[in-house]
Amino acid sequence: MVVTMDLNVSPGPEDNEDNFEGSTEEYSAPQERFESAAEIARRVILNSSPALCSECILILHEGTFCDCRFGNCATCKVPSNYLKSHSNQEREERRKRLRNENFEDRPAHVSRQPVHDHFFPSKHHKSYDNSKLPAGWLDCPAFGQEINCIVPSKVPLGEAYNDCIPPGKRYSFKQVIHQQRVLGRKLGLVIDLTNTTRYYSTNDLKKEGIKHVKIYCKGRDAVPENAAVNTFVYEVMQFLLRQKHSKKYIVVHCTHGHNRTGYMIVHYLMRSQPMSVTQAIKMFAEARPPGIYKPDYIDALYSFYHERKPEMVVCPPTPEWKRSSEFDLNGEAVPDDDDDGGSAKNLHDNHEMDVVMTNNDVLGDEIPNDQLDALRQFCYQTLKLNVPVGRGKLIFPGSHPVSLSRDNLLLLRTRYYYATWKADGTRYMMLITVDGCFLIDRDFKFRRVQMRFPCRYTNEGPADKTHHFTLLDGEMIIDTLPDSQKQERRYLIYDMMAINQVSVTERPFHERWKMLEKEVIEPRNYERHNIYQSRNPYYRYDLEPFRVRRKDFWLLSTVTKLLKEFIPKLSHDADGLIFQGWDDPYVPRTHEGLLKWKYPEMNSVDFRFEVDDDGRQLLYLNERGSKKLMEGHRVTFKDDLDPSSYSGKIIECSWSSEDHVWVCMRVRTDKSTPNEFNTYMKVMRSIKDNITEDVLLNDIYEIICLPMYADRIRIESKAQQHANASRRR
Repeated sequence: MVVTMDLNVSPGPEDNEDNFEGSTEEYSAPQERFESAAEIARRVILNSSPALCSECILILHEGTFCDCRFGNCATCKVPSNYLKSHSNQEREERRKRLRNENFEDRPAHVSRQPVHDHFFPSKHHKSYDNSKLPAGWLDCPAFGQEINCIVPSKVPLGEAYNDCIPPGKRYSFKQVIHQQRVLGRKLGLVIDLTNTTRYYSTNDLKKEGIKHVKIYCKGRDAVPENAAVNTFVYEVMQFLLRQKHSKKYIVVHCTHGHNRTGYMIVHYLMRSQPMSVTQAIKMFAEARPPGIYKPDYIDALYSFYHERKPEMVVCPPTPEWKRSSEFDLNGEAVPDDDDDGGSAKNLHDNHEMDVVMTNNDVLGDEIPNDQLDALRQFCYQTLKLNVPVGRGKLIFPGSHPVSLSRDNLLLLRTRYYYATWKADGTRYMMLITVDGCFLIDRDFKFRRVQMRFPCRYTNEGPADKTHHFTLLDGEMIIDTLPDSQKQERRYLIYDMMAINQVSVTERPFHERWKMLEKEVIEPRNYERHNIYQSRNPYYRYDLEPFRVRRKDFWLLSTVTKLLKEFIPKLSHDADGLIFQGWDDPYVPRTHEGLLKWKYPEMNSVDFRFEVDDDGRQLLYLNERGSKKLMEGHRVTFKDDLDPSSYSGKIIECSWSSEDHVWVCMRVRTDKSTPNEFNTYMKVMRSIKDNITEDVLLNDIYEIICLPMYADRIRIESKAQQHANASRRR
């Protein structure tokens, strides 16, 4: 229980009041001297308990009495009920006297004795050097209201700063823990966003069993890095998720608890519940007035979440306690105290900048290692793969095709296949969660991108829910529009392995492929075309880092048209065909029934290239986890660069039958390991078999005449015509 006392006392003297001390001593008017209830309580305590503890002194300065603190104080031993009964009685007596007094008759120069004179009887009052404190810290409110178990706060200052702060304004972790406990909150986590470690020691937190997480964030001219945001959101989500029996709270602080703190909390709100940026910013501002007051931070939030900022949104003015300290005596801006003076990230960076896109571009932001491990585990469980015991490395589990040869070409005659073009892009799996969308590269690394994937809509309209743990497979390509030559990045999805935590790998491919359109593509298209009727009408799909579509598959009877007409008109590169078994389950890693045919000159192998100390050029493959040197193999480079500049890199090479050498096509920045030796042998078999375009088309013409194909092609062609007619109606 908390009882707040009425403190009608003068504040501590300013530095220039020392000369006035003599005049106050000469004047004596005891009949006009009124003690406040707080002063009476202090006098009672001091008379009964000379050995008053420093913590109780601090509480007395604030005029607040706490049962748990006074009842358990090992030094003063003052019962809390005694305090409350006396303070209430004295307050009532004082009110009666005030009603009977005519305050206009009081001498104008009557001075009350400063409250700390009771505790520090001295003729000279102590002065405090505020210059060592963060600018504006002293008058900045200590903390705000709780938001979903998060308490925004200014930075607590350790005891090393006590000489700079009057006792009544000190705010260390002892006060933080106590004040939150008084409010019925038990702290379990503190997240520090300052860019320094000089403000306090974490010993008090360790003693209380409170976890401390340090995330370095610059405070001047830069919003926190996206990787830091990912770490913050993950730490908060995991802390709240692990709570079982007791509810604990999180204190988040930067220097003043407004801009960086608000920026991080808004990110958490956006990723944990359905709301717009405007709603999240407003929620924080109501809990920690005036909220985020740096315009660049607000603009960065709208830009990050691809939302158009409403005209009604106005950045609040800089608070008075901060405004007075923003400039030095020369009128120059005062930098934030915990900024290291390093170069700041441009707040206005966005993907609309006029840069040339390449397949080597790194997309997305890093995520914490703990989150990376958890997401990898989910992928393995979804694909029903055994997780290596001990320190075994988790490798990319996506399905890999094998090169088409004379032997496996026979599979087309025994199983029903569809065909699609083989895009020359970058392979990614994609994991969609409420927290964000993650691209998974060939090194099995995850990077977060900001995308929106609403769940399938109903007859009543679009759903508010978004996909959570939906796992897809596809490839990232770069389209160059023929008219404007503008580049557009596009993710072509060709398979689905899980939808909202439910594995679908056992379903036949044609079912999974249809689910892609129904569950992923159509909801996005519907919301995009009806955005003003959606939950968030300010969201802009056109600002996402890439577009999304389902990759098309066709009957084998259309392969000739696919090769002769479709591929030449593509706005991105293609290097062959993929043959997908129509009834196949999803097979992780090498799938012997998933076939790829490349133009003969495009057949390639990924080697690791190295140059040793003697200048010898070496090519390596991977065999059972070890490097295998390919003796006698040579590689040539098309450009004039020094071959040593490729040393240590994975290079994709095609085979020159004329010169009997490998020719470097490009550097594979998306891979850190070369092909397996078995893969190399299959590619070499494909090169030897030399299945040209004409040979392939002749074989396919024979295959589609087989009864198993002819009947299904006729049935599915009619069904497709009927579906097209229905859409036109």
